[in-house]
Amino acid sequence: MTKIAIIQRPPVLLDRSATIARAVQSVAEAAVAGASLIVLPEQFIPGYPSWIWRLAAGKDGALMGQLHTRLLANAVDIANGDLNELCEAASAHVVTIVCGINECDRRHGGGTLYNSVVVIGTNGEVLNRHRKLMPTNPERMVHGFGDASGLRTVDTPVGRVGTLICWESYMPLARYSLYAQGVEIYIAPTYDSGDGWISTMRHIALEGRCWVIGSGTSLRGSDIPDDFPARMQLFPDPQEWINDGDSVVVNPQGRITAGPLHREAGILYADIDTSLVAPARRTLDVTGHYARPDIFELQVRRTPATAVRFIDE
Repeated sequence: MTKIAIIQRPPVLLDRSATIARAVQSVAEAAVAGASLIVLPEQFIPGYPSWIWRLAAGKDGALMGQLHTRLLANAVDIANGDLNELCEAASAHVVTIVCGINECDRRHGGGTLYNSVVVIGTNGEVLNRHRKLMPTNPERMVHGFGDASGLRTVDTPVGRVGTLICWESYMPLARYSLYAQGVEIYIAPTYDSGDGWISTMRHIALEGRCWVIGSGTSLRGSDIPDDFPARMQLFPDPQEWINDGDSVVVNPQGRITAGPLHREAGILYADIDTSLVAPARRTLDVTGHYARPDIFELQVRRTPATAVRFIDE
């Protein structure tokens, strides 16, 4: 059995340093409680751009630009060492960390944000970075399109881990690509919540015969910083639950074993046993004996997509 922890706490919105400090503190708390795998929600650093669901791009363009500028300035540039403190925490506590980030790459212009998730190993190395393939609805005003270079599972001490971000879990071929790589722990950092999302987590567990960890976002009006632009216009009620959270853990038989953690900031713990995956796939292995490769074939292009290639002598 392995203890896992889902951190369902709000970020310090639009503040990378303060949010990373909060993440490091939460990782330490979960590690002391015995967790070996620690998961943080979608775009936790420096926070999901929840304002996009309350603004109109044409009507509120100036405010959108102001917020986007702050988000970009506080985004994570992995090559620049922006995740070093979180990586050091993984190494110090000998835990695997999965964390959602707003990512930029200043080596290649730095003007585009990506909705990304990283898997950090127990040695403090980033084992994988996956960029969301399809930003959802108004997210396209904020984030670029990811490629499939990070559409991979990685072996960790807790099991084979794969991640898809939020509504990527509604992309059947993206799910299938993880199943084909033997995912044992399917992790879905998300901004979604509610019964529909929870039923999706249960369906994926049944379909993939794997453990599913839905890492939800907890956010109230009181969590919005005082210096947030147009705070009273966008989030006037400090008691409002902007997002309910609903983090959940589902076993390979589709049964909820922990959560949902609803309208509560905290840490959801669960004990998981990856040895349950193999017997569950005895009856259904969707990329094995339950596949029909003579009829269906999936091709995944994992070559990194780059707009410019410089060739120097």
